[in-house]
Amino acid sequence: MEWVHLSVCMSLDGHIDNDCGRRLVLSSEEDCHDMHRVRADCDAILVGAATVRRDQPRLTVRYPELLAARRARGLPDHPIKVVVTFSGDLDPASAFFSQGGPAVVLCDEEALPTARTRLGDVATVIGLGGADGVAGILSRLDGLGVRRLMVEGGCQVLTQFLAAGAFHRLRVAVAPFLLGRAGAPRLAGPAFYPHGADNRLRILSTRTLGNIAVIDMENPEPKVG
Repeated sequence: MEWVHLSVCMSLDGHIDNDCGRRLVLSSEEDCHDMHRVRADCDAILVGAATVRRDQPRLTVRYPELLAARRARGLPDHPIKVVVTFSGDLDPASAFFSQGGPAVVLCDEEALPTARTRLGDVATVIGLGGADGVAGILSRLDGLGVRRLMVEGGCQVLTQFLAAGAFHRLRVAVAPFLLGRAGAPRLAGPAFYPHGADNRLRILSTRTLGNIAVIDMENPEPKVG
């Protein structure tokens, strides 16, 4: 994999979504446009199953000038959409499958027959071994010709990639408020992380985009195979 870019928007206390069934609006228009610029530079965008169930994301490139730039490079309008799921229990009528680019489902090998029956008409369904982890995800996508990957969450997926050190860049957008809900999902969960006080990521830039603080960081030693 040539490039893996993690991207997340969170509150000051690290929450990436609400826990009350109502979507938490974190980003600004300016931040959203900048995030879509990163999307437009990638072959595929990856999220977890909980994100698909909760948000039904389309994972498209929305801005005309970004679409035009992709077309000028001979690329399809929208990147491939990838969802990682243990069970394959996803709604085939979701906007994730019906809008935007082609969809890929990476699911546990044991659930593969059921997932293909349920989702085979709307997505390419590929099995993952229980011990494959992030390396397995990257290997399967590499086999599909994906060279540049954007990972947008949620918490479980971001935790996996951060704990594996499997990324080149990390883009964190911070909304200037506190959510204060103990049950709301956060940027990452408990894990053994390669980056700590003695092995820090390198800050490349800090920007303000429509009252959102955006921090771009580089991983000096990406573990991407």
